[in-house]
Amino acid sequence: MTNLVKRISRPAALTAATAAGLLVALAAAPSASAATESAAPECVQYSQSWRYANVFNGCGETVAVTVEYTNGQWAPCRVIEPGQSATFAGYGTDGNYVTGLRTCDPAATSGA
Repeated sequence: MTNLVKRISRPAALTAATAAGLLVALAAAPSASAATESAAPECVQYSQSWRYANVFNGCGETVAVTVEYTNGQWAPCRVIEPGQSATFAGYGTDGNYVTGLRTCDPAATSGA
């Protein structure tokens, strides 16, 4: 057994341990897409550029929203007060455009 341990290089063992830890963390974290509910109200609007997608809450109440993108990616759930805005990732150099806004449960995506 000690010969086997000596044969495994430290970088390889560290990489394997890091990968295992990452897999455990990803499995334990809830996905943002699992927390999505329905389309955001029409009073919640967005504008986007290559770097940012700005979401403005024009509603009279607080909303929790996430942004969905053309590649199926979801942004973290954000709570936006009436008259306030939040900034999400834009479409970037690969053209990953926003396809819509969805309501979400912030507690489901925060790991709480």
